[in-house]
Amino acid sequence: MLVRLPGVYPAQHDSWALVEALKQEALGPDSRVLDLCAGTGIVSVRAAEAGAGQVTAVDLSRRAWATTWMNTRLHGRSVRVVRGDLTEPVRGERFNLVVSNPPYVPAENDRVPVSGIARCWDAGKDGRALLDRICLQVPDVLAAGGVLLLVQSSFSGIEKSQTMLEEQGLRVNIVSRIDIPFGPVLAARRDMLVQRGVIDVGQHCEELVVLRAVK
Repeated sequence: MLVRLPGVYPAQHDSWALVEALKQEALGPDSRVLDLCAGTGIVSVRAAEAGAGQVTAVDLSRRAWATTWMNTRLHGRSVRVVRGDLTEPVRGERFNLVVSNPPYVPAENDRVPVSGIARCWDAGKDGRALLDRICLQVPDVLAAGGVLLLVQSSFSGIEKSQTMLEEQGLRVNIVSRIDIPFGPVLAARRDMLVQRGVIDVGQHCEELVVLRAVK
């Protein structure tokens, strides 16, 4: 069971894909996990349940911060919940595992919302407003041998994420691929995505992937 304040991204296909990838990682009492763009906190909860010694959840949204805090306590898990912008609150710390399900949906323009439910998915015209920053920032907070698990859409440049992470010295592969039908947001943007050449006419499915990058 999860509680969720209005305006917080609900756990969906991408959330569960990240949780499934998390299950493949060996976590123990010495493991330090960082959950970026925590949302409801479901991935933080599952990391703590899997035996991670320390879990830190970060989200810029006040409502997501509060929702994560409530859900970790509801499930009886000790998670440090921090409000802040990506890795800024944990600068100088090192983690064995970083997980992230950021906004990645291509939007009408490059203005990133600062409030409202669209903040949960709008990520600039190319969908990379946060993905680019994550690819650049996360290597600095990964311990040697540390792992990043990052979920994103094929509409927001899988190859670019792979290239950026490899340029930071990480070894990257795709550990999960799932096809899901368009939800209301993408369905409403179908014509825009067709015009941009992102999707084909009549396309109604999106591919989600989980990237695994090792330092």
